[in-house]
Amino acid sequence: MAMISLILPIRNEANFIRKNLDAILAQDTPMDEIEILVADGMSTDGTREVIKEYQQDHPSIHLVDNPGKIVPTGINAALRHAKGDIVIRVDGHTLIAPDYVRKCVETLQRTKADNAGGCMTAVGTTAFGRAVALATSTPFGIGNSQFHYSQNEVETDSVYMGAWPKDVFNRIGLFDEELVRDQDDEFNYRLREHGGKIVLNPEIRSIYSTRSTPKSLWKQYFQYGFYKVRVLQKHPHQMSLRQFIPPTFVFSLIGSLLLAIFTPWGKWLLLPVLGSYLLANVAASFYTASKKGWRHLLVLPAAFAIIHISYGLGFLSGLVKFWNRWGESERYRKKRDDNIL
Repeated sequence: MAMISLILPIRNEANFIRKNLDAILAQDTPMDEIEILVADGMSTDGTREVIKEYQQDHPSIHLVDNPGKIVPTGINAALRHAKGDIVIRVDGHTLIAPDYVRKCVETLQRTKADNAGGCMTAVGTTAFGRAVALATSTPFGIGNSQFHYSQNEVETDSVYMGAWPKDVFNRIGLFDEELVRDQDDEFNYRLREHGGKIVLNPEIRSIYSTRSTPKSLWKQYFQYGFYKVRVLQKHPHQMSLRQFIPPTFVFSLIGSLLLAIFTPWGKWLLLPVLGSYLLANVAASFYTASKKGWRHLLVLPAAFAIIHISYGLGFLSGLVKFWNRWGESERYRKKRDDNIL
């Protein structure tokens, strides 16, 4: 079997890192075939001490400093240390199944894919978190993105986390360090631009712990929308329709609200915009609760609304922030081509 580099970009995960590492160490792939590169964003909560504790009994674990403190700088730092022929990413707050590594490697080799991965199986630790897990597993919540709920092996545009032959990074470069969020989307767009193949295999199993509070969910999806603008500017032909729906809705909502305040007829525009969304939200919440449990019904509408509105506002904010960054794709392409292993 090929040597495997397993990389973990994390920061301040003291409450979760033990579970994360234990799941990795429980793989049915022999540990002498795996190196574990923990790219830590200079944690201040005791995460580094836990990692060093594990290193005493597990020499395959290596601590890599990530002074950039964000995911793409952490992944790139780990990639520069990686010795494996295959690179597999594991995120914080994610527990991988015991056969995760083996299934990733098998899928890459069998399908000749340039990236392979599974679905994002979300779970929550609070009532709100469990509603978020359900919301992000439905088409109404996150559109037609297959890696959230596909049950069949398919060639697709993205997978959760990912596994790659290492030479992919020599061919197309590393992760974009400008993107606090959406760096995986940007990388997958770039991979496909180069003729790469991405395969989703639902047998590659992991469990992801969702955000547990409205505030943390809002921040997460606001950033998704905000940085999606930069992805659009760098890859204008790769965006899909689902990514424009939340900002279009929020723009319509804000515009109709302003018209309702300043004109006597504006409320007749606001009512159908707001009413149609509320109707769709409630219908989706009832449908999801009927399948997954009525106890989630009261929280689901809030989870859906936070995901959609925060993403939409983030995207609109990104349009304002990066208004003068259009037309950068050629300059970005040249800079990117210099950023290889």
